[in-house]
Amino acid sequence: MAEIRIIDRELVSGFEPLRPDTGHKNTFGSVLICAGSEFMTGAAVLACSSALRSGAGLVKVFSEEKTLNAVSCIEPCALLELRPAKTAELLKAASGLCGKSRSVLIGSGMPSDYKDMEALTEVFLRDAGNVVIDAGALTHKPDVLSRLKERLKARSVPAVLTPHIGEFARLVRLSNPEVSEHTEELSSDFAVRNKCIVVLKSYKTTVAVPDGTVYSYMEANSGLAKGGSGDVLAGLIAGLLAQGMEPYKAACSAVYIHSKAGRAAADDLGARYMLPSDLLNYLPEGYQEAGWSDDDD
Repeated sequence: MAEIRIIDRELVSGFEPLRPDTGHKNTFGSVLICAGSEFMTGAAVLACSSALRSGAGLVKVFSEEKTLNAVSCIEPCALLELRPAKTAELLKAASGLCGKSRSVLIGSGMPSDYKDMEALTEVFLRDAGNVVIDAGALTHKPDVLSRLKERLKARSVPAVLTPHIGEFARLVRLSNPEVSEHTEELSSDFAVRNKCIVVLKSYKTTVAVPDGTVYSYMEANSGLAKGGSGDVLAGLIAGLLAQGMEPYKAACSAVYIHSKAGRAAADDLGARYMLPSDLLNYLPEGYQEAGWSDDDD
């Protein structure tokens, strides 16, 4: 049985990344967000906005033209990079961008059948210091998944996977009810076997780490049960990683802050009415609940 620890203020208040007043944009790291597609542009916008509001110094979105247009309209602080259509050019560009980024997020708003998904994920797992794998990059094709696991095991810094119950059920070839009943055991087994961190999202979220420890958080909020909430969480994790946080600390902190922002939004707006985009405006409340000092002024 995995060791289970609770994600609470006492835990995450000690994880706060340093934020010296003398710092500049490069002090606080750069995030590369490979996200979005023609019909899911919003995922990249939400992930980008969240990463920017995490305190990261620079955030670049690596996507197709329609998504970049959406990002540029909503987030003028973001940097933009067009994903080349030709595979060789795409992979070369991706590898080069890894050298300029402290963390990479891939998959939010991208279809799982994107033609270069496996090759692109492989480049990031090989060349990026910190990687968050979300949504469309969480493949469940047996042969591709087998190769993905080998790449995860080969990393010196564990990648962070952010599946919801359905995505994780497909990864482990079980039903949604089976996964929901055994979240701690199953996420821990996957994390240990594949040397990665699993953020298994549900009304009870677990963060499983390679040493067998599981960090658990439960604050049910139906306002978060809307498409886009996970994109905000993934962007927040990537942003915290860019600021030098250890992967499990970034994951636990993001889960807590994201949930507290969701609670504040639900209390003000109502769970039925609130949107994932509203979470961005309530992140200050999340930071305050976490005891992170720069938001207490």
